[in-house]
Amino acid sequence: MPEITALLFDCDNTLVLSEELAFEACAGLINEICAERGLDIHFTGETLIVEFVGQNFRGMLTSLQSRYGIEISPQDMEKYVLAEEDAVIAKLKEALRPCPGVDDELERLAASEEYLLSVVSSSALRRVRASIEKVGQDKYFQGDVVFSAATSLETPTSKPDPAIYLHAMKTLGKKPEECVAIEDSRSGTLSGTRAGITVVGYVGPYPDEKKAEMEEVLRNAGAVIIMQEWVEFPEILKKIKAGEV
Repeated sequence: MPEITALLFDCDNTLVLSEELAFEACAGLINEICAERGLDIHFTGETLIVEFVGQNFRGMLTSLQSRYGIEISPQDMEKYVLAEEDAVIAKLKEALRPCPGVDDELERLAASEEYLLSVVSSSALRRVRASIEKVGQDKYFQGDVVFSAATSLETPTSKPDPAIYLHAMKTLGKKPEECVAIEDSRSGTLSGTRAGITVVGYVGPYPDEKKAEMEEVLRNAGAVIIMQEWVEFPEILKKIKAGEV
């Protein structure tokens, strides 16, 4: 069995508890965009999470256009994406926290020197870097190992498109069978599995009453095993390396 040499971490609600904060920050902007186009719909942070979890803002706007028949010009798209980045980064700098237990695991993995650690996110690179810097995780991801579907690609995209994982592996010089990805959303899990990567589904940040549902969602999207808490990761990684999952 090929040796696992790289661990690819999603950022939002995998490394940092950012989804709720980010969706709160962009709900107002989404509502303005809809109102300007005569669309009588109102989103809150909570309802945005339900509809668009795992997508970046560009992906959300693209989905809105398709779902509700509104039009957003390329110029407006770029303007809105930048405005959302500014609003979200400001919010994250106020209140962002790491996911419980992940810092201890990152410290253990870095000390082992067994794996290349990388961040592969749908979110804008500016936001991802601000997030990991805010919680002090940037020391684990030095060099060109932080990737964004919104920023790192010649043509911006969003998970579940596997393009960002394919780009990350090419840049890192890794093959899919050498990698394990950790994802908390359906779109992220699909992105990793479509790139041929073994994906661990992480449900820790979800409310207790939603965990069972999300376990099924992530398994159906291709996650080979489900992780409730980061303390489980060493044993999960051992099972993957042994071919037991």
